Amino acid sequence: MYLLICFVILLSIFYILYRHFFPTPNIDPNDKYVLISGCDTGFGNGLAIELDKQGFNVFAGVYNSESVASLKEKLSSKATVFRLDITKKEDIDATFELVNNKTKVLHALVNNAGIGHVAMTKKFLPLLIAKRDSRIVYTSSAVDYIGFPSSSAYCAFKCALESFSDCLRREMVPWGLHVSVIEPGAMKTPIIEASCGLFEDFWSKLPSDVKERWGEEYIRTEFHIIKESPLFKFAEDSMKVVRALQHAVMNKSPHIRYRPGWQSPFILYPLSNLPTCIIDWLFNVLNKSRDDPKGVYQQFKD
Repeated sequence: MYLLICFVILLSIFYILYRHFFPTPNIDPNDKYVLISGCDTGFGNGLAIELDKQGFNVFAGVYNSESVASLKEKLSSKATVFRLDITKKEDIDATFELVNNKTKVLHALVNNAGIGHVAMTKKFLPLLIAKRDSRIVYTSSAVDYIGFPSSSAYCAFKCALESFSDCLRREMVPWGLHVSVIEPGAMKTPIIEASCGLFEDFWSKLPSDVKERWGEEYIRTEFHIIKESPLFKFAEDSMKVVRALQHAVMNKSPHIRYRPGWQSPFILYPLSNLPTCIIDWLFNVLNKSRDDPKGVYQQFKD
């Protein structure tokens, strides 16, 4: 009986906390325009569909031409789907003209694509600060607070994005512009699934000196470790991120940071707060199962 009472109390506490952190959406979507990048698959695709259902006017940018038709089939006639290659300034300029011709006020810019955050932010800032309580949302990662071996470039980029968003949020206070960052752990997306099976392609593109220094066996083992990582093996439902993105777009008081799912808030973030020497030790323990790179043996010979 006591266990049942304790269970009910705990359940009630979790429910209250959930309603506190994820309250019911309270923004009227009528005449609200939202621009989302990276809508081919994954988070951006799911968010475009969900916001369209809620009644927002959605601008959904996709990289692949074939994604335009497939996404249009899932959205209402209110939505606008177009090709957007963020690496090209002319595409960003064309997107601005497309949006500016339909509205002079942008409720939200969701920078979901993996690149182009600064360029997109600078371009669309005039439409965002035209009215108070607009917002910019960045899809980042849990690696912006804990760096993983073999992910240095990716981790550095996400850390830079985190710093940029912090600075921007503080700069935009006078304008009433909200800035939010989504920091998920590993989620079940096409990119995550594809990254686990591209060894041959990756190896073939490496310079000969890099191949000689590290060795094929070491790189292959590295790929296997990533693929068999508990974080990847137990990757979470991508809709958890979509719900966090929705909350950032649809609520009057969006959070500064969202850590959806269980990996980011309950494992990775607490781990990141440990002393650096302990984190290094944990990674070293995990790495002991692999052989040293080929070039290490050359050190002893020389």
